[in-house]
Amino acid sequence: MTWTFSTDLDAYLAATGPAVAAHPVSNTLLLTVAAALERRGPHAYGSADPVFGWWTGADGAVSGALLCTPPHPLQLGALPEEAVLALAAALTTEPLLAGVDGISARRRDTDTLAVAWGRPTRLAEENRLYRLAGLVDPDPAPSGRARLATEEDLPLLLEWVEAYDEELGQPGTGSEAGLRDRLSYGGVLLWEDAGVPVSLASFTRPIGSAARIGSVYTPPAVRGRGYAAGVTHAASEAAYAAGASEVLLFTDLANPTSNGVYLRLGYTPVEDRAEVVAT
Repeated sequence: MTWTFSTDLDAYLAATGPAVAAHPVSNTLLLTVAAALERRGPHAYGSADPVFGWWTGADGAVSGALLCTPPHPLQLGALPEEAVLALAAALTTEPLLAGVDGISARRRDTDTLAVAWGRPTRLAEENRLYRLAGLVDPDPAPSGRARLATEEDLPLLLEWVEAYDEELGQPGTGSEAGLRDRLSYGGVLLWEDAGVPVSLASFTRPIGSAARIGSVYTPPAVRGRGYAAGVTHAASEAAYAAGASEVLLFTDLANPTSNGVYLRLGYTPVEDRAEVVAT
């Protein structure tokens, strides 16, 4: 039983493909990030080289994986307990993990790793992963309608995605390349009221059976009018239409408003994740 670490995306995909794809809900981040790296190159998320890892069990089969795209934290997928315990030791001995400053994983795994890391840490974020059990119309329905975003909307999309990242304290800034990629398959929707854009939601390409809603943003001046519910509902329908049979999203557990919106739209909790960062 062992971890293998590499900077070779092709080797990672060859080793982990079936194991990661077998759990598309819990491994949604691994799937979408790896797919983006395939399409957009190794520096899609930053100038530093990504790091990949996979766990081989006693039967010789790969049963779990991780990846890191600096400056973002180390992302863990669904892992057996013995893999988490072994990773705890590797965090202090594996050279490719020496630059890791944050870890994002299922809550119980983050707790284990934070203790074993041997570095002072703080809890940076707690998220809940939801899956759509059955889409429910917003009630009351917001005024306005959804439309697909186009390249003409890029300046506004960049502004809003950067504001979204800043509000959540996420590293990096809005990527024009990333937005163009989502526009290419109809993955960005705007909600308009009286012809004026008032809210944004996007979704990832369906991979396997799953797509994930992301970057739901409404400018502060027009919040509280149901626009986020309207555009999330529209993006969820669009994800289904694009071929997803599972539609997922993450929410910040510190934001009861957004959690309430998604529950009313028919999303149900799957698991909680946490991010810890070195201090």
